[in-house]
Amino acid sequence: MSRHTAEKRSAFRALHKDGCFVLPNPWDVGSARYLASAGFKAIATTSSGFAWSTGRPDNGVSRDAILAHLREMVGATDLPVNADFENGFGDDPTEVAHSVRMAVDTGIAGLSIEDSTGDPKSPLFPLDVAVKRLAAARRAIDETGGDTLLVGRAENFFVGVADLDDVVARLRAYAQAGADCLYAPGIQTREQIEAVLAAVSPKPVNLLIGGPSAFTLNELARLGVRRVSVGGALARAAWGGLVTSVQSLADGRFDRLPKEPSGAWLNNMFQDVA
Repeated sequence: MSRHTAEKRSAFRALHKDGCFVLPNPWDVGSARYLASAGFKAIATTSSGFAWSTGRPDNGVSRDAILAHLREMVGATDLPVNADFENGFGDDPTEVAHSVRMAVDTGIAGLSIEDSTGDPKSPLFPLDVAVKRLAAARRAIDETGGDTLLVGRAENFFVGVADLDDVVARLRAYAQAGADCLYAPGIQTREQIEAVLAAVSPKPVNLLIGGPSAFTLNELARLGVRRVSVGGALARAAWGGLVTSVQSLADGRFDRLPKEPSGAWLNNMFQDVA
């Protein structure tokens, strides 16, 4: 492990000790470099944003492609990178551990492991299996130095199992199994957020804000949230501009093509951050 990688991982862990920070989600090198120029202290990959950029749905990209993407994103900036590593690319704990070792080798500062199966009929791993998978990820990280942050994700709300009691039970179990940070994407209300925070305190919690929200970062900090990510929201924003422009072209009009940002602005920005 290089000194630079160790320093980024140390800086990333320090961000989780107090306060609340925004962890934005770029989907390619250009968006990563722009976010770095905007002053963010760390970035996180988005499995959906990257998948869409390759013409595939979320969770439709191979492990090898994800690993290559992680290396590219780690090399794009000097910022720590948290990896959206989906469900660890393996049902069996041994397979998860193998995948995690390869992910750590890319130089990432953190990675998340989901408890979703990809099977609509049985969308979540049973809790005992999910815990074994998370524990295997923990051991794999420890065997490679132990400084990569491990995030345990309870995917209930994302897969249509909106049972807050089960979310809380899962996150508590993941914390005990070695997760450094806990994450339940899809929770939105103050009551849901407070329940999750209380369940795993003092370990830090990541909150997903994937669309317009009345919360401010200061309010979330007062609640005790440590970090806020936006998932595929920035990628969707880019796709929104593209879809709007393309629809006008299909109608034989050019009035919806954007004036800003200009090509000159983009060229200057990438010269500054290259």
